[in-house]
Amino acid sequence: MRALVTESDERLLIEAAQRDPRHFAQLYEDNLDRVYAFIASRVHDRVEAEDLTSEVFHQALAKLDRFEWRGVPFAAWLLRLAANAISDRYSKPSVRFEVAGEEIDPSFDEGTERRALLMQLLDRLPSDQQLVISRRFLDGRSIAEIAGELGRSEGAIKQLQFRALQSLRQQMRSQHV
Repeated sequence: MRALVTESDERLLIEAAQRDPRHFAQLYEDNLDRVYAFIASRVHDRVEAEDLTSEVFHQALAKLDRFEWRGVPFAAWLLRLAANAISDRYSKPSVRFEVAGEEIDPSFDEGTERRALLMQLLDRLPSDQQLVISRRFLDGRSIAEIAGELGRSEGAIKQLQFRALQSLRQQMRSQHV
């Protein structure tokens, strides 16, 4: 993986990839580990994580022409796609299998359903709140690290985190979870 690129470098790379998909390879290389780690930490199955990671980058390439630069790192968009892919995968109706005459129901436990719902709700937050929550709780970064990365004060990051958590809490309550 390359060293972190500046915001303007990343923007130029995205614009180049929008004009010519061959440039997407660099975006893929720069973000593969982060997207895979994000997914693997949620699905706990290597094959499933690899499959979902592939799906995320396939979607990203297909939707790249619709991506609009808003000053938020490209990785945040990819992580949103990843969260949606996980949510979609686990919110589909339960499938039943029959093995040697015995029916198996691979339904997911309540914790998995709550995580899928939480990922859906996270996607509804404003992009700056999504970014702070994903950096803080998914990437394990400190308030100071996030503030430095985003060029904002620690107080501003704490406020974004507070508002995001408050919103998620209210939405979870309204879903009766």
